[in-house]
Parts: sequence; structure tokens; C-alpha cells
Amino acid sequence: MKKSNASTHKSAYAAAGVDIDQKMAGIAAIKKMVKTTRTPGVLNDIGQFGGFFASPGRDKVLVASTDGVGTKLKIATLARRHDTIGQDIVNHCINDILVQGATPLFFMDYVGISKFDRSIFEQIVKGLCKACRESGCALLGGETAEMPGLYPPEEYDLVGTIVGTVDKRSVINGRKVRPGDVMIGLPSSGLHTNGYSLARKVIFETAKLKINDIFPGTRKTVADILLAVHLSYLKPVTALMRKVRIHAMAHITGGGFPDNVPRVLPQNVDAVFDCSTWKVPPVFEFIRKAGKVDREEMYRVFNMGIGMVLVVPRGDVETALATLRKAGSKPVVIGWITKGNRKVQLIH
Repeated sequence: MKKSNASTHKSAYAAAGVDIDQKMAGIAAIKKMVKTTRTPGVLNDIGQFGGFFASPGRDKVLVASTDGVGTKLKIATLARRHDTIGQDIVNHCINDILVQGATPLFFMDYVGISKFDRSIFEQIVKGLCKACRESGCALLGGETAEMPGLYPPEEYDLVGTIVGTVDKRSVINGRKVRPGDVMIGLPSSGLHTNGYSLARKVIFETAKLKINDIFPGTRKTVADILLAVHLSYLKPVTALMRKVRIHAMAHITGGGFPDNVPRVLPQNVDAVFDCSTWKVPPVFEFIRKAGKVDREEMYRVFNMGIGMVLVVPRGDVETALATLRKAGSKPVVIGWITKGNRKVQLIH
């Protein structure tokens, strides 16, 4: 019997490296997981051309951000562990809108992959759903593109977009920052999602460590250290916003302290960090020493153990610290604001 044109075309496309049936089966399999992130604002299911979400109201401002996981994905592929990468991208994006005072409404993902692998895909979505549930954020939809020849075999890219909301009167933009304000740091879990190109070069090429080796100075494997989930600061910061006037917040991502903190400062102040006030995690010290990386460059590439910087009035410091601790964080006073010209000073 002669095959239909549809069957012939499907076979030809699969032979070229793209199996539509596998992709559609994978999307059908994750629908139950995605439904666990549904919130009252969601107006349709995944699988349509666009996601619908109810408008938050006229007195609200929408805040959006897009980012990617970067070369941390190479660690996930090397370790064959993909269940935390989804958490990384959701939490990273949450923190990016949180610094404006916004809380998340919904998240959308994009996965570009060389060849669709249902197991990898489901692990990624599992992580996305976990982070969305924990933050009360709906996974509204996404796109999965199978592109043989664009990505190396078994590798993929993961990008996400988040949309959140904040009351117009509650937007945090740094304009209230004044000399005398105090900076509080919230600890990171490790590298989060930045600096992995340098970290991989030092750890695997210079130091010759293997993915399952015990990382020097710890009891964890290299994979455990490098795949530690990017923390979300939504819970402690939301608690703090109810108690204290936060003048500014900076998510310490690519560019470290010198590039991220000035983004939330007015033109007439400097941020002075006393780097002796917090303990730098072993992973950063190992990279610095093994790679012979200049200390100043370390603070520009990595978060060095501080994932979020909060600027509060001096008179609110004790209340802020108590509130953050009660919310499960371990805050540290790490610096202060002085007169200046929008620069960062690091005191070692």
C-alpha cells in the first residue's frame, strides 16, 4: 500500500533530525505538571498560540524580564541532571522583577534543543513547575524548538520571560537612596547562573577536576556545587516590604557588584561594601586561587556569596534584619551609602 504524503513528509523530517510526534507526545505528557502552577489569573491551557492572563487592574504596573541560564547548562548536560535548571531560570527572573518591588504573575519558557529528548524535557519542566508553584507564579506556556545542527548533540538552551505586577505607588526605583543608608546582603547558594564560562575553564581545564570529584574544601561533588539552585528571594523580600521602606534592591548577577549595584543608585551617591563582613563560599576562593584571578575581577564576574543587596534607612536596619531572619533568610549588614558619583567601592 502506498504511504500517504503526510506519512512521507513526517518520515523525511524525522530523518532530517526533527521528530514532531516525539515533541507533541512530550508536550502532552507535561500538561498535568503545568496545571499544578495554575493561578486564578490564568484563562486558558497550554498548547494554544498564546497564553491568556487576566489584567491586574488600573492601579498596577506590569514589570517584565527575560533571561537565560547560560553555560550552566553545560554542567547539567555533563552531570546528566536537568531537574534543577528550570528552577534556576524561574528564580533568576523572579529576582530581576523583585528589585522593582514586583511579584510574579506568570512565566513563559523557551527550550531550543538539538534533538528532542523526552526525559530531559520532562526534567526541565519539572524544575520550572516546582519554582513556579513555590512562588505562586503560573507557568503560562512556552516554546520548544528542535534544531539539529544549531546546537551540539545532547545540548540545549533555556530562556524564560516573566511578567509581574506592582502597585504604582510601591515601585522601588532607587530614587530614595540617601547617604547614611545601610546595605544588607542576602546569601547566595553559590554561583547561581553567572560566571560559568570562567568557572568551567578553571575547574575543568586548569584544576583538572571531574564532574563527580569531591569539590576541594567541601563534602559535595563538583556537580552538586555547580548545580546549586539559584535562590529566589521572593519570600524574605516580600515580608520585608510589608515592614520596612526599602530604598533600593540589586540582584547580583552578571557584572557582579560594580555593574549591578549602580543600576539602582541615584547620581549623587556611592555604595561602599565591607567585604570582610560575610564569608565567601569555598567555590569562589577555589576559582580565585586555582585560576589566579584578580580579586577585583572576581567581584565583577561572580556574586561572591551575596545574591541580593537591599538598601534601607539606617533606622530600619534592626527591624529589617529581624524580619528577614523570621522569613528564613540569613541577612548580613555588608556596607553603607555615601556621597559620590554612582560608583561601587569594595573594601577588602
